[in-house]
Amino acid sequence: MTGVRPAYQFRLEGGRENFWQLVRAEWTKLRSVRGWMISLVLGVGLTIGFGVLSASGTRVMNSGKTVGPNDAPYLATGPGGEAVADTYYLVHQSLAGDGTITARVTSLVGASFPVGDPDCRPGTLRANPPPFGAQHCIKASEKAPGPSPATIQPWAKAGLIITASTTQGSPYAAVMVTPGHGVRMQWSYVNDRAGLPGAVSATSPRWLRLKRSADTVTAFDSTDGKHWSAIGSAAVVGLPSTVQVGLFVTAPQMTVTRSSIGGGTAVTYPSLATATFDDVTISRRGTSGTWRPGQVAPRNPITAAYAALAGGATHSGDAFRVSGSGDIAPAVGGPAAAGVPIETALVGSFLALLVIVVLATLFVTGEYRRGLIRTTLAARPRRGQVLAAKAIVISVVSFVVGLAAFAPVIAIVRPILRSNGNLVYPVSVLTEIRLVVGLSLVLAVGAVLALSIATIARRGAGVIAGLIMAFVLPQFLAGSGIVQDGPAEWLLRITPAAGFAISQSLPRYFQVSSDYTPTYGYYPLSAWVGFLVLCVYAAAALALAAYLFRRRDA
Repeated sequence: MTGVRPAYQFRLEGGRENFWQLVRAEWTKLRSVRGWMISLVLGVGLTIGFGVLSASGTRVMNSGKTVGPNDAPYLATGPGGEAVADTYYLVHQSLAGDGTITARVTSLVGASFPVGDPDCRPGTLRANPPPFGAQHCIKASEKAPGPSPATIQPWAKAGLIITASTTQGSPYAAVMVTPGHGVRMQWSYVNDRAGLPGAVSATSPRWLRLKRSADTVTAFDSTDGKHWSAIGSAAVVGLPSTVQVGLFVTAPQMTVTRSSIGGGTAVTYPSLATATFDDVTISRRGTSGTWRPGQVAPRNPITAAYAALAGGATHSGDAFRVSGSGDIAPAVGGPAAAGVPIETALVGSFLALLVIVVLATLFVTGEYRRGLIRTTLAARPRRGQVLAAKAIVISVVSFVVGLAAFAPVIAIVRPILRSNGNLVYPVSVLTEIRLVVGLSLVLAVGAVLALSIATIARRGAGVIAGLIMAFVLPQFLAGSGIVQDGPAEWLLRITPAAGFAISQSLPRYFQVSSDYTPTYGYYPLSAWVGFLVLCVYAAAALALAAYLFRRRDA
């Protein structure tokens, strides 16, 4: 006698086709609950609204007045489209075609001290005077400390440069000495290569050389001027036939940070460096040119606080003494940041995640609470497929919600930030895509994590509270400065909150000193490594949920 197949079971043939029918059935369940669909729309609206509200309150102030877009802090844009700091003192000549410049550096000393400010009392701390963030103030009449090797910024730079022009953001290649990082070759702002180690002094000078051949610039260094070592060569895109070649000095601002339980402080102020050059020679066709001194500086007076430390130069024959302040480097975040990153627009991502976590949890616990899970499993006995279908539906819906929220909020918030006098750091289109798509993926993976833990626990309130703690609490503790930097970085390495590293747009640079800590928006893991940590949590939870889902009664 032939058995009769129960009416409530699907046919097992065409399993793949039946699985996608199951996915469609789970999607029907989700969209059939009006409250859930309304919550998704509200999640998109709240995410955009919170981003707009946050941007509206982010204003640059100067003397108690809001700075408008025409007075916003100015940063040049480098050849790669990145924001760059490009302020230094230069003694230069024109170089037509190929040529070589050589010089010896015998000393590099500096001073780091606050800029005089008539609105500050001696010894007081003023909050966020642009562009340096919080800084100690002294009266303009007070005497600043004199230059010395002990007070110089470790990334102060003195050396030789070949640049397209004296306009900020011009393509360049340079070889330089630094107090704390030896000889370096740097080009086009973001590239750095090490040469001889050690600091310079009268007893330990450094010879430097730059050689141009078409668009290729090669840097050399030596300890005696006879035996030369090549540091490296760079193809500098954008060099014209006639370039500027000469001696430069600059010194980045000094930042002193103190972190403690419950918060921290950052004191930032400009630095001045002075270098001594001699044996300066330029080899080229034709007669030698005339040395021309000049300051490469910002156009905007708000970011021209280095004017209080204006550089200068004197020379006699082939010997020069040059002083300068500023930096030639990519612009980064931190306590001295002159702008805001574009991810400021995405602060509402936590609200979107909250909505998704609640929805993903109810997507499972709602069936357990009403007993509908038995009906689902009666129709589809293969429990692994049921869980997989739920995971696919909730992750795809969460990803779409992320795209709907994050893509428009960036377009809306950027002009608001600029109208309030903020400089928004430029990023590439690929970086913006990574922020939008990456955060949408964080929502999708976070939804799978919530779904899995809800399947394990079968209860909603505890799961929702636990996941909010896992995502939000580490971010709050690390970003607010309540936890010191070391523990804060570990929180963002080992918790699901590591996934939010994908929302960081500003990279770290070895050659730029800054406070690369969670307090200033820097995650300890790279974007995709942090996202991988979140994926590991979701995969482990989903595997355990699948195991228990098969083993336990409905």
